[in-house]
Amino acid sequence: MDIVPRTLSNTFNKFFESEKSSGNLLIICIVLALVITNSPIGPDYLSFWQRNVGGLSLEHWINDALMAIFFLLIGLELERELYIGELSNFKNALLPIVAAIGGMVAPALIHFSLNGGTPTQNGIGIPMATDIAFALGVLAILGNRIPASLKVFVVAFAVIDDLGAIVIIAAFYTAQLSVWYLVGALAVWTLLLALNRLFRVMSLFPYLVGGTLMWFLMLNSGIHATVAGVMLAFAIPFSAKDDDQKSPSHKLEHFLHKPVAFIILPLFALANTGIAMEADWTQDLTNANSVGIAAGLIAGKPLGVTFLCFVAIASGICRLPSDFKWSHMIGAGILGGIGVTMSIFITNLAFSGNPETINASKMAILLASLVAGVFGFLWLRLLGKSGADTKA
Repeated sequence: MDIVPRTLSNTFNKFFESEKSSGNLLIICIVLALVITNSPIGPDYLSFWQRNVGGLSLEHWINDALMAIFFLLIGLELERELYIGELSNFKNALLPIVAAIGGMVAPALIHFSLNGGTPTQNGIGIPMATDIAFALGVLAILGNRIPASLKVFVVAFAVIDDLGAIVIIAAFYTAQLSVWYLVGALAVWTLLLALNRLFRVMSLFPYLVGGTLMWFLMLNSGIHATVAGVMLAFAIPFSAKDDDQKSPSHKLEHFLHKPVAFIILPLFALANTGIAMEADWTQDLTNANSVGIAAGLIAGKPLGVTFLCFVAIASGICRLPSDFKWSHMIGAGILGGIGVTMSIFITNLAFSGNPETINASKMAILLASLVAGVFGFLWLRLLGKSGADTKA
């Protein structure tokens, strides 16, 4: 018996609309940053983001502080998925989990095969990420041409993909570790968990205060401060019964959607996609790192997603939803190759202090993501009709 896809909830539909709008705005910001950077005022534009404010540059405040709020939202979305969403049922969750694993491993292997043992080996995590906003933006354009289960599947595997990226950031892109700061951050997190699980404190205030302290301690620990955002998300109380009204986790997630979509991510794009394109910029796209990033996103994502899901389904571990075809699976894998936000974020960590490699990597990410988005749209437009009447 095939798995019947869920009916899309109001929460999911609001999330979908928010991510779609965010994707559209991000495109405008990326184009704007590229145009300004390569105009006569380009040097002034780039230096603006390096201005020191309170001991950190504006770019660092965006990447280390504002993006922690973005990661908090990702954590809240993941928490919701685990409690009441697609990941709450193991049978439903297993297929997107398998897809996410395949979509991370294959791109990483492609990049490593080209860069292993070289100075750019650190970029292995760059093609592993998926940008939910852009992927859902493409699905939104397709509208009713695709089944609802495809939207749910892409969200589920992209959220898991983001979780994988967070683990990679914490494990492999850590500066010199300061144990006592890390212990302090973990102690604050333990206290917040106790407030939730033992004392059932439902006010958001102590969690936000504790989360700010935890961010500061994590910032000084050597582990990237944005990890504190995800940790905070899982300390905030969540109740499946009153998800639509009273749950602190739901309230915060609902409140953060618009600021993240329309302020934080656009600022991140403006500060991080200002790429100076020299006369020979195309040559940078032929080096091993750029090729590894592009090949990982364009080819590695769909190959990894489709192959591992095929193995899981052929072995009987998973089943396709009733209105889901293999063409949808391949299309989801292609859209998974839209990296942008998370890929650029990891690039900044992987090649810190090497602006030339960062610029080349970002250009490879943007071009590969453009190819993946256009190809994914065309693929699903031509082959993405519902498979409800077609045996998978």
